[in-house]
Amino acid sequence: MQHMEAAASAGAHQRSQPSRREDLKKHMVRYKWLYLFLVPGCLYLLIFKYIPMFGIMIAFKDFSLVRGIWASSWIGFENFEYLIRSADFYKVLRNSLILSFYHLAFGFPVPIILALMLNEVRNMIFKRVSQTLLYLPHFISWVVLSGMVINFLSPSTGPINFIIKEMGFDPIPFLLKPEYFRTILVSAEIWKGAGWGTIIYLAAMTGIDPSLYESAKLDGASRLQQIRYITLPGIASTITVLLVLQMGHVLDNGFEQVFLLYNPATYEVADVIETYTYRIGLIDGRMSFAAAVGLFKAAVGLVMVLAANRVARLFGNQLW
Repeated sequence: MQHMEAAASAGAHQRSQPSRREDLKKHMVRYKWLYLFLVPGCLYLLIFKYIPMFGIMIAFKDFSLVRGIWASSWIGFENFEYLIRSADFYKVLRNSLILSFYHLAFGFPVPIILALMLNEVRNMIFKRVSQTLLYLPHFISWVVLSGMVINFLSPSTGPINFIIKEMGFDPIPFLLKPEYFRTILVSAEIWKGAGWGTIIYLAAMTGIDPSLYESAKLDGASRLQQIRYITLPGIASTITVLLVLQMGHVLDNGFEQVFLLYNPATYEVADVIETYTYRIGLIDGRMSFAAAVGLFKAAVGLVMVLAANRVARLFGNQLW
């Protein structure tokens, strides 16, 4: 009897395979235009993300531009051993971790707070104008934004130092002071990206059932209580997903903003992995070692994503 049931289930499985393929074919034909829209994104990922992964082997070779990747001699883990012994790398790693912590601690909550505030605005004209003004900095390039920061904090012509001088104090060269650099950089990044980040949270808030707010009002709940018990739980999964993804970029502090704002006076606190890789890879020509640093950073990002997802799973909001 068991053999007959096994044979029957196997036959049903074989018959189901063609039907699944037919269903998939019908689904793709029905939504062919949506699948067509996926092609540019898939090509982008393939060309600029997956194909360059073959270059990882440079980290394990004594790469030479003349000999090429394949003809360069294989040196194994020598670049990583030198990386571990390098005192400069630990200083760079420390700077990267501190900046990432500041950005995560102070930058990650800002879009959530802005989205909550905008969601409570009832005047639609004011709400739309506010959203537009908050989104605009996202479209300013770091070259322009860095010039604005430099001019704004200039000891001679900057408005901040003009106020300081009017108060009877000496002007402060903010960008030449290591103790101010991290605050300036993180503040500029928050101002540039916070408004754009609110889009995701506002979109998540539109999926919350309005009847929940109506019921809460009937029960006498205040605005703050509605935010605490309805809005925040309603977007908790979105917050978790973005936090897990953010952890994957824990060592990514951006090259442009740091490179355009730092100077020799602030190297000790401003030199991060991106600028370090730029110097040793392009300026010093040690591309193998630079590739090893990049691979190390990618491995740390992968570990942080897996760890963050494991923690999120404990609260029932894992990414996968």
